[in-house]
Amino acid sequence: MTEIRGTHDARFETVRAAFAENVATGAELGASLVVDIDGEIVLDLWGGFRDQARTAVWDEHTITNVWSTTKTVTSLAALMLVDRGDLDLYAPVAKYWPEFAANGKDAIEVRHLLGHTSGVSAWEQPVVAEDVFDWERSTAMLAAQAPWWEPGTASGYHMLNFGHLIGELVRRVTGKSLKRFVAEEIAGPLGADFQIGALEQDWGRIAELVPPPPLDFDLEALGPDSIIVRSLTGPAMTAEVARTAAWRGADIGGANGHGNARSVARMLSAITLGGTVGGHRLLGQDTIEAIFAEQANGIDLALGIPLRWGIGYALPRPDLLPWIPEGKICFWGGWGGSMIIMDLERRLTISYVMNRMAPGIIGSDRSGTYVDAVYHALR
Repeated sequence: MTEIRGTHDARFETVRAAFAENVATGAELGASLVVDIDGEIVLDLWGGFRDQARTAVWDEHTITNVWSTTKTVTSLAALMLVDRGDLDLYAPVAKYWPEFAANGKDAIEVRHLLGHTSGVSAWEQPVVAEDVFDWERSTAMLAAQAPWWEPGTASGYHMLNFGHLIGELVRRVTGKSLKRFVAEEIAGPLGADFQIGALEQDWGRIAELVPPPPLDFDLEALGPDSIIVRSLTGPAMTAEVARTAAWRGADIGGANGHGNARSVARMLSAITLGGTVGGHRLLGQDTIEAIFAEQANGIDLALGIPLRWGIGYALPRPDLLPWIPEGKICFWGGWGGSMIIMDLERRLTISYVMNRMAPGIIGSDRSGTYVDAVYHALR
């Protein structure tokens, strides 16, 4: 048994109790949970274990691979460049990355990448993990291929290549790799313990991921031409890849960010709080408003579930995650259940990171329990 550490306001006792219950029963192995209201952290909890053998306690400085929660930071980087006038959401990607115009992609706009509607939801076969780890090769492959559906007409989740598409724009505009941009212009200035990839010096405090059950997709029945199949297998990777040196050394802004609930909340609260965190201005109000320009609303072609996309972030749909209320809210999460929610009307940011992965791509029973308890406490 391990105790729950951290602090919380009394009104969030039910949230703490739910967190403690999940750790005590083993539903959680290890996790961290943060609630920020109006720039004040009103709940900051951590507990459980970093490893399956339960020999290493999850402490205040534990980090873990947060999978697609990384995308929320990558989108923040792109929006910062939009805010500075260095990127235009409605300009062709090829304006900044001329090679991307190949094979009928000349009209794809920056917003199509950020809204997952570009038609380029994964790499064409043949592709293997080593290609993804090689920046020059992987981005050249994306630039050369054709879109899989008419850009802008529907979403198809850019599962693994999102950070390569956005990261190459960041590199073309700033001369910095995505991981360097995040380190120098987001995480560093804000004092957020987050990085794309993971420096070897930090490997000892990374929580070991427990893989989830297999995805509920019969890929053989769908057939090789299915966008779902092409997206999930371009390339196919298991959760165990996150333990490798190659993964931790790569620049994968769609999936290999390492952090905890506190660091993710620190960065993404910029959206909730009007663009400024701790005296550091990341975004202006006009750029924040752009997030809520709906790009797609329907069955996602790559995941087969209903999704509603703004620019860089998902927007609420009651039939997707009913525990996220309607309103001026944007969010996303990572494979296995990690979650970051920005509620602008309540100036509320909720962040959850864990190492026991739950089934599914977005959200979990545990994240739903915590988020629901937070909103009940605020009524």
